[in-house]
Amino acid sequence: MLCRLMPVLSVEEWALVASVVFAGLWSGLYCMLNLIFHKVMGAMDGPAFSAFLHGFLPVARKAPFNYICVLGLVAAPVVALIATDDPGGTAFVLTAIALVLTFCGGLLVSNRLAEPNYDRMLAWDPQQMPADWQEVRSRYFRLNWIRAAATWTSFGLFLAALVIAL
Repeated sequence: MLCRLMPVLSVEEWALVASVVFAGLWSGLYCMLNLIFHKVMGAMDGPAFSAFLHGFLPVARKAPFNYICVLGLVAAPVVALIATDDPGGTAFVLTAIALVLTFCGGLLVSNRLAEPNYDRMLAWDPQQMPADWQEVRSRYFRLNWIRAAATWTSFGLFLAALVIAL
């Protein structure tokens, strides 16, 4: 019965739905991290911040959710771009821009800047904090904001592309 009520979506449209879902999940992650955790972590002294990261980062780095979302954030828009009936149309352009933002603003920043910063912070001894720990923490916060802005913008662009495609 449900199948008769739902319109049949094309591969492109399903891929855009998936793009919106994955970008939405990732956007929610950054909302929680930046709007809640940053306030909590920003109030911590050096040893408490380091101890928190020693518990949080190893788990967060290996969470299956991350791998599934990252794969979805890349694969779904690629499928949408390949499956489009209108290359060069507005939905195609918005999807392509969102994919570039996801790749450059999210994945490259994570891989090339955030991950090395995580390694640096995880090497800290909470009982003997380095003199520049606050600067490194500020870098951690800034990188999270860059990735959040890219993800939130991508989410909006994927959503707009989906609305246009429908």
